[in-house]
Amino acid sequence: MSIWFTTKARRGSVALTVAAGLALGVAGCGGGGGDDRKPETSASASKENGSNPSAQEGQAEEPLAELKGSDGLLLQVTSAERDAGGFVTVNGALKNDGDKSVVVPAALSGNETEIVRNGRSLGGATLVDSKGKKRYYVLRDTDGRPLTTTGFSTIKAGDSLSVFMQFPAPPTDASEVTFQLPTFASGTIQISG
Repeated sequence: MSIWFTTKARRGSVALTVAAGLALGVAGCGGGGGDDRKPETSASASKENGSNPSAQEGQAEEPLAELKGSDGLLLQVTSAERDAGGFVTVNGALKNDGDKSVVVPAALSGNETEIVRNGRSLGGATLVDSKGKKRYYVLRDTDGRPLTTTGFSTIKAGDSLSVFMQFPAPPTDASEVTFQLPTFASGTIQISG
């Protein structure tokens, strides 16, 4: 029994030594973690210095088109990007340039029963490819909801609302299309990607 007890005691001390070594290693990593954090700080500083590209993004945010609507509403289209999945996503800002709150016209949803039934949206937007003689409507999900910003009704004076609309992509040679939204002037936009 003494051999068995000694063997068991040795295993216990080995386990204790391994556990102590791991604890020291973890503590060492924690202490070194402070050193590791310095590069993270540098990385985030680099990202902050990467704010210069944000300045470029600010330049890129020069609208592709500014479309005037009723009651002081203004739609600034900031991007129209084609993705590999065969879609075009149009992003922008719906602004109230007037001096009083504006109820966003229900006409922006369009007149299709399925879209109107799902509440206020930008479902009436279309892209027109004059070259290909085709009109592209806002996509819908399987429940008939438009793939666009929804659920808005009033915009206060001076406020803006970020908006998006997703369309089927026109052919790749159709990089310039006319964007239309009910109650707003039409505008030509460039599709990137």
